[in-house]
Amino acid sequence: MRKFSTLTDQEILALAISNEEEDGRIYSDFAYAMREKFPDTSKIFTDMAKEEDQHRRDLIDLYASRFGQHIPLIRRQDIAGFLIRKPAWQIQGQGIDAVRRHARQMELDAARFYRQAATRTTDIATRKLLGDLALAEDRHEQAAGAIELDRLPASKREEEDEDARRRFVLQIIQPGLVGLMDGSVSTLAPVFAAAFATHLPWNAFLVGMAASVGAGISMGFAEALSDDGKLSGRGAPLLRGLICGLMTTAGGIGHTLPFLIDNFTTALMAAVVVVVLELFVISWIRWRYQDTPFGSAIVQIVIGGALVFAAGVLIGSSG
Repeated sequence: MRKFSTLTDQEILALAISNEEEDGRIYSDFAYAMREKFPDTSKIFTDMAKEEDQHRRDLIDLYASRFGQHIPLIRRQDIAGFLIRKPAWQIQGQGIDAVRRHARQMELDAARFYRQAATRTTDIATRKLLGDLALAEDRHEQAAGAIELDRLPASKREEEDEDARRRFVLQIIQPGLVGLMDGSVSTLAPVFAAAFATHLPWNAFLVGMAASVGAGISMGFAEALSDDGKLSGRGAPLLRGLICGLMTTAGGIGHTLPFLIDNFTTALMAAVVVVVLELFVISWIRWRYQDTPFGSAIVQIVIGGALVFAAGVLIGSSG
């Protein structure tokens, strides 16, 4: 891998052309991926792709006037220390805000790199070229901001952000919360029934693990098979099932792990503390993402958990 400081002016210009081509493709990918759900943001990236294409043309014209028609292939990954762009699909998977931030950061990172590179060269022509490229990237970033203000006023941005939030709640939070509630509440009865029936923490731990894993598998399949997500907008069934199953298992394992403690009384008290924390987390999630008043969420989940807990204690103590 070559060092940037070893590149000639011709190679630096070729690298800049390659960078503009890659950035333009990334913006085009963003525009295409968001054309249906976020049409206004998609238009932003379409305009930005056009800007990058024009910069590429300008660089090619400058290169041809100085060095001829052949442009050597030099890419970011060929240069040590150069900023590597993340794949467009990876950024898209992180949500619309991540895509917007990445686009702005692309231009800022490029400008900063060129400025840093300019300070490491003693060649006047190379220093001037690097400075010009840094200024060009600054203009790109300013243009991106102007395009965003023009294309995406506050009302449109808020509307798209709210749509993204609804999808996140529907596709991630909801199946996860269903699983967490089922795992945290439904496994209380078998775990504490085994604990009070035997007064042996290890037996309670085995019952809790079996109940948690079994419930996780069951809930995962149930969620994945409930619907295909096309009409409901709930997203990929496999992902929903995986999230629901894992959260169900996690909810049950939380108050099962304390029974690894040998002392029965200590293990029991620790498990009760974990149960309280689990119910609090569930209530907070319902308040944060489902607009449920926090007091009501606490009361509802505590009543349900207390009933199941009492059932387990009574059944276990009856033996």
